[in-house]
Amino acid sequence: MRISNRVQELKLSPIRKLAPYADAAKKAGKKVYHLNIGQPDIETPAQFMDAIKNFDEKVIAYGASKGEPFLVEAIKKYYAEKGMNYETGDIYITNGGSEALIFAVMALCDPGDEIMVFEPYYANYTTFATEFGAKINAVTTSVENGYHLPEAAEIEKHITPNTKAILLTNPGNPTGVVYTEAEMQMIADLAVKHDLAVIADEVYREFVYDGAYKSFGTMPELDNNLIIIDSVSKRYSACGARIGCIISKNKEFCQQINKCCQGRLCSPILEQVGAAALYTTPVSYLEEVNKEYQKRRDTIAAGLKSLSGVEASDPKGAFYVMVKFPVDDAEKFAIWLLESFDVDGETVMFAPGNGFYSTPGYGVNEARLAYVLNCDDLKRAIYILGEALKVYPGRIG
Repeated sequence: MRISNRVQELKLSPIRKLAPYADAAKKAGKKVYHLNIGQPDIETPAQFMDAIKNFDEKVIAYGASKGEPFLVEAIKKYYAEKGMNYETGDIYITNGGSEALIFAVMALCDPGDEIMVFEPYYANYTTFATEFGAKINAVTTSVENGYHLPEAAEIEKHITPNTKAILLTNPGNPTGVVYTEAEMQMIADLAVKHDLAVIADEVYREFVYDGAYKSFGTMPELDNNLIIIDSVSKRYSACGARIGCIISKNKEFCQQINKCCQGRLCSPILEQVGAAALYTTPVSYLEEVNKEYQKRRDTIAAGLKSLSGVEASDPKGAFYVMVKFPVDDAEKFAIWLLESFDVDGETVMFAPGNGFYSTPGYGVNEARLAYVLNCDDLKRAIYILGEALKVYPGRIG
């Protein structure tokens, strides 16, 4: 049996690649504080389970390929309340935001085409592009200016005849950046000028802590170019439900997405039932969750500030922070933490930063920390990191 070159080009996720080391640490009796993955510990709203418990069909039958009408209508209502009006034919239900991104790349790119991103960026974007022979064209941003975008002229230098789309997360993963209206207008202008798609991954839109948030969906000049990626995973703490959606007013694009949906038959019915119920969750739930994550953001920021030699970003949204450790290699540090270090039987796991860059050599001593644990656990995890940095053999500076 021969394995394809395409799949061999894929890389392990920096978020999950160290899982065997964590499993071994737990087997050895250690407690591991997971700062590596954006899995909220917030309780999923009861509406989800209640809806599934009340499901009384006698057969779990195939559903509509584009998604069950009751869920599509729930999503339409959610967007309308935010001033974005979409038709039923603009919304397609997917198996999580990940499948929505896969479908977007499939519909837009041929082998050799390029997707522009701003690094550091969500590592699986590279996977989704590589699966279809497309390439990531990364524009570098830096912690010095909060990972905000460079000037339009600098971005335009990266646009080539093969560029098909600009893909960005807002609020940002892994940086926590929330783009300004001026930055969004710049992206919109470039997309229209060069006839590019804007793939706006907005799954963290409810998690903004400082200032206002604007969706790309409120910009009418992008109506023919915009693709919105959304999901219930983070918003309602339902990551395992695997229900997302892809939204666009471009009719030709939607026709192609419909083919993709038919090819995978349908999304799971029970999860769609639960997801539709989630959209009835009171706004107060989201407000309280937002307040909790702001406390966690402030808690981890204070803890990181107390660590000598550690530089950290100042996230305005989502629930991630990028840090620069005074170490030779953050991935080696992460493995050492799991294999060789603990404080009273406890240690920490994080996602090495190099996996969030495509430029060789970038992010080697950086890491993404997800502040999805309660404040007491976050304080403990940062304390353990501080103690580890004092004795890590590969510390520099």
